[in-house]
Amino acid sequence: MAQPVPAVDENIHALVTFGKDGETAWGDDDFIQIIFFSVPESFQESIYLRVFDPDTGGELDEQKGEWNTRTTFSVFGGAGACSNEGARRIVRDGNYKSGTMLASRSFGNDARYDSKWYTFGPFNPGEGELLPEYGGYVFKLVIEGISGDDGNLYRLFLSTDREQNRPVEGAFAFYFKYKFRLHDANNEVSHIYPYMDERVIAIKQSNFDWDNDGVIRVISPSKNGEVMAISGENHWATSTHQITADDINSSLDIQLIKNKKANIKSNNVVIYLENQYGELLPFYSIPIGGIPKYKYNIGIKPKAPVK
Repeated sequence: MAQPVPAVDENIHALVTFGKDGETAWGDDDFIQIIFFSVPESFQESIYLRVFDPDTGGELDEQKGEWNTRTTFSVFGGAGACSNEGARRIVRDGNYKSGTMLASRSFGNDARYDSKWYTFGPFNPGEGELLPEYGGYVFKLVIEGISGDDGNLYRLFLSTDREQNRPVEGAFAFYFKYKFRLHDANNEVSHIYPYMDERVIAIKQSNFDWDNDGVIRVISPSKNGEVMAISGENHWATSTHQITADDINSSLDIQLIKNKKANIKSNNVVIYLENQYGELLPFYSIPIGGIPKYKYNIGIKPKAPVK
């Protein structure tokens, strides 16, 4: 049970969205972030979606020249909020604002919200889109940099309380394309957790603007640190990795390990995952089935990625 995004197990500094006039070399390829929250069908109480530091200006955010960025946070539910293909595409050229808008607000440089929480809601769980395959009623949060060129860094929490972060029992977050800031400290390891169902026989990972900041590797029942391709500044890198029978019905632990010698600061990264059919695979805030461990008795040696 955990609804902070980034989640505790992910060990990620913050989410990031730049204004639409920003430079992609700063680590945001399209200036839009989409986060989904799933609430169990059995949950009956009101819920709130809280945003930490929603404005762009101050200690947490990334400045480029004068603070001139506005960011819109919009909450969607109802039919199509998640099931509409436009909401789950890598290229945000379709109806990614599908569903029914439940709340929306734009923030500029406003000290009232600097390093403070802003709360959307209350929402009735039934206002989400009922998708049992995603665990219940699904809400979508679309974060869009509508002007300016600064980076807005923020964190999220799905709560039962307007004023405090109180977890919604059984709820979780998931995302198909994840944009975040790595920690500055070079001894930190961040994690993301996709789940492999019985349909997956191979995955293709794509990452953007990694800045060659260390390595990305995967731990699973059959993989003991298999290395993934990494990108340089303002570029994409992709690699394909086979999924064995031992990995089915398990999460993967994709580890983002910083370069201990490079001392790279303020590194913003984009990453997504596809299966062998080109379908996007979600990352989950809670690793389904727990954090995976390598099974030493399988005897499979890590293979180099196929580029």
